[in-house]
Amino acid sequence: MKRASIVSIGNELLSGQTVDTNAAYLSENMLTIGIPVVSSYTVGDDTDSIIRSFNLASSDADLVLATGGLGPTDDNLTRQAFANFLGTELQLQKELLQKIQDFFDSRNRRMSAKNKIQAYIPAGAKALANNLGTAPGIMADVEGKLLIALPGVPSEMRKMFEESVLPELHGLAGRQAIVIRKLRCFGTGESNIAELLGPLMERGRKPLINCTAKHGVITLHIIATAKDKTQAQQMAEKDEDLLRNILGELVYGTGDQTLGEVVGEELAQQKKTISVAESCTGGYLAKLLTDIPGASRYFTHGWITYSNSAKTSELGVPPDLIEEYGAVSYRIAQAMAQGAKKRAAATFAIGITGIAGPTGGSERKPAGLVYISIDSDNRCETKRFVFSGGRDTIRLRAAQTALNMLRLKLWD
Repeated sequence: MKRASIVSIGNELLSGQTVDTNAAYLSENMLTIGIPVVSSYTVGDDTDSIIRSFNLASSDADLVLATGGLGPTDDNLTRQAFANFLGTELQLQKELLQKIQDFFDSRNRRMSAKNKIQAYIPAGAKALANNLGTAPGIMADVEGKLLIALPGVPSEMRKMFEESVLPELHGLAGRQAIVIRKLRCFGTGESNIAELLGPLMERGRKPLINCTAKHGVITLHIIATAKDKTQAQQMAEKDEDLLRNILGELVYGTGDQTLGEVVGEELAQQKKTISVAESCTGGYLAKLLTDIPGASRYFTHGWITYSNSAKTSELGVPPDLIEEYGAVSYRIAQAMAQGAKKRAAATFAIGITGIAGPTGGSERKPAGLVYISIDSDNRCETKRFVFSGGRDTIRLRAAQTALNMLRLKLWD
């Protein structure tokens, strides 16, 4: 099986000023064509460091993909490091220089003299067209291994990868095939998922099942490898059915589906509507529901009733109820949901009240305490949760949990 290594270049990556999204994009796309990434290196703008990373990456893999350091300024050293690694010199490519000049002319801008360096390519290497910017990519065969340098600007890198690199890599991948299925889960922790799946998650098993967690969403990656795509597809489908049978309603979707997408589509299919009344989440739930194009099919109203007076004036929550039970309570969440449903005349309404922290909590009502209520024509269901983490995490988890409660109600 062919393998790949990624080299991410730039001081801004090491300092944390820029998040390396390029490496994640390349890793995911390489796997889909059957070439897994086996290592990744991040280095600064230093020629010796880049050459050293090229040596390490080429010892790990058959293919090295480097991003960054192809700009026109003095701190962009990838092309020189590439030439040094090949043991050759940079050569001016007049056709490239003309393309760069044309790029500026088409935008009625003057080309800086510094941009000329981008027309220099290591002798014996191939230039890759950049249809969005001025930095061409570089590709060279090094003793049977392929070394490719791409721009660091994500939009330029992705377009160049898709148009110029992928066609080359399909031939390199040969007959090996990898099919990846992703199952998205919510409602339990990563360790509990692992316990439920048991030996299915053992390393070395085929298909391989990986597990990642982010903001409460557990994603299971089914990675099936075979000699041809049909066989890999069958292996992945068999494991997906197996996992669904074990995990049941914990599985809410596939691929990169969000809870908002799944819930919204289910509401639309059932021709039902939703309104929300939020306190501690500050509109987060409404955002998750309306991030989806076409949300007007099912989303009707949203209230952010942060103060007690707003809960009373906007939703009709009785002041004496707040006085007796407190704004963060089972009864207030219920009253918020009922008030939202009545005013919006929606099929469902969700009420959320809680303490997002870090201040405002007490021993009896700690930070992270959230009550979520869903009102419908049948009944009003209210649950108590205590979420851990910082303020942003608590707000997001509360909004996602409300969506999950609605999902289960829709699937009931």
